Amino acid sequence: MDWKTQNLLELKNVRNKPIEIYVFIDPFCEECWLLNPIIKKLQLQYGDYFTLKQVLCGNLTVLNNGSKSKRERTIGNQNMMEQGTVVPHLAAISIKAAELQGKRAGFRFLRRLQELIFAEQANITDINTLEKCAQSVGLDCKEFIRDIYSSSAARAFQCDIRISSEMNVAEMPAMVFFNEHIEDEGLKITGLYSYSIYVQILKEMLGGYVQPENIPPLEKYLSSQSIITTHDLSVIYDMPYQQMERKMKKLQLQQKVEKINSTNGSYWKCLKLS
Repeated sequence: MDWKTQNLLELKNVRNKPIEIYVFIDPFCEECWLLNPIIKKLQLQYGDYFTLKQVLCGNLTVLNNGSKSKRERTIGNQNMMEQGTVVPHLAAISIKAAELQGKRAGFRFLRRLQELIFAEQANITDINTLEKCAQSVGLDCKEFIRDIYSSSAARAFQCDIRISSEMNVAEMPAMVFFNEHIEDEGLKITGLYSYSIYVQILKEMLGGYVQPENIPPLEKYLSSQSIITTHDLSVIYDMPYQQMERKMKKLQLQQKVEKINSTNGSYWKCLKLS
């Protein structure tokens, strides 16, 4: 039984959700970071209809030769490349090590790792930084460190590279949608698009109209996030950027959020919301 058949059978029999979405990412790629609010909104509104599998693409290795293509040229990467300290495989394998503690744990770790890269310009090639990242998202740190150097995490990383090769994924971000019919080909979309495009694909794969869940109130959602950008919130709440920025500034005046400035832009951190 190949990986596609096995995963789709698990999807149908265990989770009973008709769609599975493979998300191919490079955690060092800025456009993959910008895909996050779209993924979050899909999960909030249509999470009952699909499961998500994140796959690390083999193009992570481009960082070793200092490629300057658009998808790898981020501020955090440039800083680290200038320092000559980039070892992308350690960070990549750490993501797979986190996933060994569960899929949700893997998502939490990846998102926090991207925050460290893009918001805080942290050196994510440092094992101590990775350990603190794991601790901050509630992982078992001893198990995490052990798994980073284990054959299990290395094999999981190699499996991701094989899947990206078999699906002919050469650009990131990319998403491949599968329905519950194992014999059907997946629908692949490469690049970054508006939220409505992903919703349209999901509805077509489901064969018609589906009822979205309501997005939680802003303050409640903020309390579940570590840090988040105004852009992300404007995507999730379908609100013009400037209008969302004004809302966040009001919360800042009420001392409910804190603004964090970085070379990659500004971010909001929840303080105490009632």
